[in-house]
Amino acid sequence: MNRVTDTSPVNKFYWLVALLAGMLLPLAFAPFSFFPLAVISPAILFYLYLRLSIRRATLAGFVFGLGFFGVGVSWVYVAFHDFGNTPVLISAMMTAIFVSVLALYPALQSFLSVYLLAKLRLRTQENIEKRALLLLFPALWGLTEWVRGWLFTGFPWLNLGYSQTDTPLAGYAPVLGVYGLSLLLALSAGLLVLMWLKRDSAKASLVFFILIWLAGFFLGKYEWTPVSGKAVSVSLVQGNVPQITKWDPVMIQARLDTYARLSREHWDSDLIVWPENAMTTFYNDLVDSYFTPLLQEARANNTDLIIGAPVMDDDGERYYSSLISLGDESIIYNKRHLVPFGEFIPLQDLLRGIVGFFDLPMSGFSRGERHQPPLHAAGELLAPSICYEDAFGEELIDFLPQAGLLVNGSNNAWYGDSFAPHQHLQISRMRSLETGRDLLRATTNGISAIVDARGRILQRSAQFEAEVISGQVQPRTGATPYVRFGNTPVVMLLLLMLFGAMRFILILKK
Repeated sequence: MNRVTDTSPVNKFYWLVALLAGMLLPLAFAPFSFFPLAVISPAILFYLYLRLSIRRATLAGFVFGLGFFGVGVSWVYVAFHDFGNTPVLISAMMTAIFVSVLALYPALQSFLSVYLLAKLRLRTQENIEKRALLLLFPALWGLTEWVRGWLFTGFPWLNLGYSQTDTPLAGYAPVLGVYGLSLLLALSAGLLVLMWLKRDSAKASLVFFILIWLAGFFLGKYEWTPVSGKAVSVSLVQGNVPQITKWDPVMIQARLDTYARLSREHWDSDLIVWPENAMTTFYNDLVDSYFTPLLQEARANNTDLIIGAPVMDDDGERYYSSLISLGDESIIYNKRHLVPFGEFIPLQDLLRGIVGFFDLPMSGFSRGERHQPPLHAAGELLAPSICYEDAFGEELIDFLPQAGLLVNGSNNAWYGDSFAPHQHLQISRMRSLETGRDLLRATTNGISAIVDARGRILQRSAQFEAEVISGQVQPRTGATPYVRFGNTPVVMLLLLMLFGAMRFILILKK
């Protein structure tokens, strides 16, 4: 199929079409969850690839990314301005830079897609559209997402697969993980375009499309992880202490009193969980005066605690964001995957003093060791993650299959009343789906939740309220395919698809 001329509406307004498609894509994710857009929006971009030159396609990919991330992660402005004491113009500029850097990934994907498509057109005329839409474009979408998930410490937020926590495709999560779901969505988008362009093969494309989604539905019925032992009664404490008072010395005691009071009301639970940095005073300074008496009360009622607090190292030079299990034995988990510019500052000698956000207290955390034991509480092993860490499923599986439950402590107060807390909860639910484990998710001001092994929310808190949610979770044993193999099978599949699409280029002709 030849590309349309420059006078066609597609070529004339391609950048606007791409921008609108990108802006619509965040609506596929929580809190809107209009999941068909996770197929429709990439399909629009794939259609443009078939119609545009390399230069225009690259620009289309970039403006698609500007729309996607400009809407989807607009909440970073709230962190910079509302809580980081950064002026409006600088906050807007930093947000624009952040969004523009993220937009480079779909721009790279677009460039490679159309560049390799042009090579295909030069070498062969055989099934160009089919090979591009079913192999080349989906493979490059998946690979650029995967690269975004680890390059420069990674930012896997809004990976396409996260939009499918409540759809038939969720059944693939224990097998392929979130990157596998992204691939299947990109493949579905390619099939959608193929149905539109190739009417002679529309029925076959439709059947393939239906089979992908139908197989996910039946996979979702399979029990990947058997139950182990008895259910555990839990309570998650959401103190809702205003973020603006986080380092206010006058409010330290009020924060301590709030979490102690809310916990005492639930001594009938086997386990009580606090969120990330529920205390902004070092754990070491509160052991004797606060935590030891509170633990004595808890143990008198056969209750264990998992609390979030910063921990100072023995050398007094390094400190960590930590979850600490308090019970018959105490174990400290130190956060391993830190947030750049939030928990550690690259080029800090240059940046500190210029932007208020970079001068906040405790913005110089140290990274915890890669290999740490699971937490132990209420007679169970728990796989811990702290806030942003649960966006990295390949790291969480380090604790599995030993751990029977997942526990996450988060602080989403940085992002106010934005999309971020809803998106983050959806990410956490994907970890339950991938691992076949119930999840305890405690946050400072919402959204706290108890999630079952199928990613379903059993209990959830309101936002911006002091609240304790209680329920029961069921420990599980065994390992899903994703726990066993991680992202390796999907990455290998993506590379094979790319090779398959380009075999006439990669194999030298005699």
